[in-house]
Amino acid sequence: MLTRRDWLTLTAGAGAALTLNPKMLFALQAQPLIKRAIPSSGEEIPIIGLGSSATFAQIARQEDLDAVRGVLDTLVKEGGTVFDTAPSYGASEEVAGRVAAELGHTERIFWATKVNVAGRGNNRADPAAARAQIDTSFSRLKKNPIDLIQVHNLGDVPTQLGILKELKAEGRIRYIGVTSTSEQQYPELERIMQSEPLDFIGVDYAIDNREVENRILPLAQERKIGVLVYLPFGRTRLWSRVKGREVPEWAKEFDATTWAQFFLKFIAAHPAVTCITPATSQPRNMADNIGGGRGRLPDEAMRKRMVELVDSLPSA
Repeated sequence: MLTRRDWLTLTAGAGAALTLNPKMLFALQAQPLIKRAIPSSGEEIPIIGLGSSATFAQIARQEDLDAVRGVLDTLVKEGGTVFDTAPSYGASEEVAGRVAAELGHTERIFWATKVNVAGRGNNRADPAAARAQIDTSFSRLKKNPIDLIQVHNLGDVPTQLGILKELKAEGRIRYIGVTSTSEQQYPELERIMQSEPLDFIGVDYAIDNREVENRILPLAQERKIGVLVYLPFGRTRLWSRVKGREVPEWAKEFDATTWAQFFLKFIAAHPAVTCITPATSQPRNMADNIGGGRGRLPDEAMRKRMVELVDSLPSA
């Protein structure tokens, strides 16, 4: 599978605009970062954030503090705020919390973490263990209240979401939600969205993974639930599909000069999406991703053209 780092090395096309065309990058940076309102409150957050699984988790696990520092600093200085993490992402939560405090960014970051001591499937969660995991997140992130905690992978939602509702009522958590990146769980996710007072859901969504467009995203709009998007590049799947290809010239019509911006702007153009959280271990990729939240977004006709292009490429 081709990573973005590999792809940026292999191609000197439009995807390398960050290093080859500083004037283009400066022009894009001059445009404000798009913000979306959280439906339950009206609070606005930047549409591009940072995830901490995958490559970010690797640098956190290796205690590569310079890399973590560079990515977090770039997120904040480029106007981003949302950092999505989870206790199950290895060292990501702890290392990010520590580095953000060192940088003085703790209060500037919208911290989104998760709880799940039940795992996947129908396992029951021990309430004491769930509360202990949440307390650990508070100590790691060093922010009170925490902005958002979600039940990870729909693990024992009655128990764990119940705890989150209590903590929100106490003022320790600002927003609550649930997450799933498994299509098999979507029916259950829909039921929870219909019956529970959620502020957010977290789901997988990419230009070649559009199942959530059918029912989940419309339901989020109907129920006024914010949407965090995970896996916008299909992990490395989309990088493999565009290997050796330049971004089409017509992408400039919606201010996309790199493949990352192309993929992110497709998602950002959906009105149900509140924030997209791609993971990265490279500050330049963080800056590139932020560019996906600046400038024009594709309209529906252009989104169809984008889908037709990606669907025509060989899958990984």
